[in-house]
Amino acid sequence: MKYIEMILSQHKDEKFADFQSGLIPNVPRECIIGMRTPELRLVAKQLTADEDFRRNMLDEFLNENPHKYFDENVLHGELISLEKDFTKAMALTEDFLPRIDNWAVCDILSPKSFAKHKDELYIKICEWLKSERVYTVRFGVSMMIKYFLDGDFKCCHLKQVLNAYGDDYYIKMVKAWYFATALAKHYPETFEFLKTADMDEWIFKKTIRKAVESFRVSEEHKTQLKELLKHD
Repeated sequence: MKYIEMILSQHKDEKFADFQSGLIPNVPRECIIGMRTPELRLVAKQLTADEDFRRNMLDEFLNENPHKYFDENVLHGELISLEKDFTKAMALTEDFLPRIDNWAVCDILSPKSFAKHKDELYIKICEWLKSERVYTVRFGVSMMIKYFLDGDFKCCHLKQVLNAYGDDYYIKMVKAWYFATALAKHYPETFEFLKTADMDEWIFKKTIRKAVESFRVSEEHKTQLKELLKHD
């Protein structure tokens, strides 16, 4: 959408675009404007508060497929994240997930309305974890990290994440992120799980290394994890 391109281009940063291009290799450099995330989030809030934009242009932008620029996809994710109505936010999320083709856009998508609807969210996560789309699975695991590693944690979630479909690098990385965070928050259950789970070696080692590097894991637990790594 030309209107959105114009707004984003006002914040163009060529050096930052070059930097981003190195982090997101599957996105062509010419498709990156180079807008920094804090500025993009501010624009998303401003657009959400603009009644004229919401009435006349928001749906057109969200239905645009595909967007020309990576930055537009990030903005798309931010606009969904700001949607207050859970039902609408979920519908927009489900529509957007198949279009996501990189980790950066996937990780920016985090609808705030999900927090008060965890039962409904969990049902959807179970579906996403079985998807054949890399970033749909990655998003599902990231939602498990965000919403189901505190009071709503259950030991069965560990196996569920481990069995999430696919062995793509970006899925394996988010699984390791999940298990390392689980070690920080639910160490006894997660440690026991790691000792017996039939886990991909790369995920296993990355999980322990992430946990050992975390300030949220005690020195005693780090020692146990290092020993577990030695005996793998």
